Amino acid sequence: MKNLSSFEYLFFDLDGTLTESAPGIMNSARYALSYYGITDVPDSALRKFIGPPLMESFKDLFGFSEEKAREAMKKYREYFADKGLFENSVYEGIPETLEKLKSSGKHLYVATSKPEIYMKQILDKFDLTQYFDFAGGSDVEETRSEKAMVIEYVIRENKLERELQNGKILMIGDRKHDIIGAHKNNIPCCACLWGYGNREEFSEFKADFVIKKSSELL
Repeated sequence: MKNLSSFEYLFFDLDGTLTESAPGIMNSARYALSYYGITDVPDSALRKFIGPPLMESFKDLFGFSEEKAREAMKKYREYFADKGLFENSVYEGIPETLEKLKSSGKHLYVATSKPEIYMKQILDKFDLTQYFDFAGGSDVEETRSEKAMVIEYVIRENKLERELQNGKILMIGDRKHDIIGAHKNNIPCCACLWGYGNREEFSEFKADFVIKKSSELL
């Protein structure tokens, strides 16, 4: 197994990896569910919206049909686009780590299931855009929301097929979706403990690396 410093092309998840996004996501989910008379949802349930595509969360967690889940996604975004987007903060040490990685010659990318229209606003808001060669997310309709599809999209848009074959790409994320998506693309995944996942999840889904601090990427 390679060590972390040997990878040259680093793909970062957004929610739970670069930013602490729980407040905005949970408040948006609460707003959408209240439209259907679903109230008093515990925070433990709302936190499950962090990471997976929205459609998947409404269907899996609350049994919504495809049509109802799509409607709920639109209600979610009524709140998110107005308020939830910036109920968010950057994790301690992230800008410094990104700066040092970029200065050392690494190529940095974002690969997130969040729609690109929101992703770009968040990166700009927190002055993170400057560190990335490219930032890829899902489309608004979530036809490209599965993490494997987003990673493949970033590879294709940046013509990184040779780098993929040569084992130079690493995915960095905080949930099982990042691990699964990376492995579907034959990419190793580094799981970070400061986000919303845990060691048990990372072990179950066979993360290739596990780190406690972003500085360990250096």
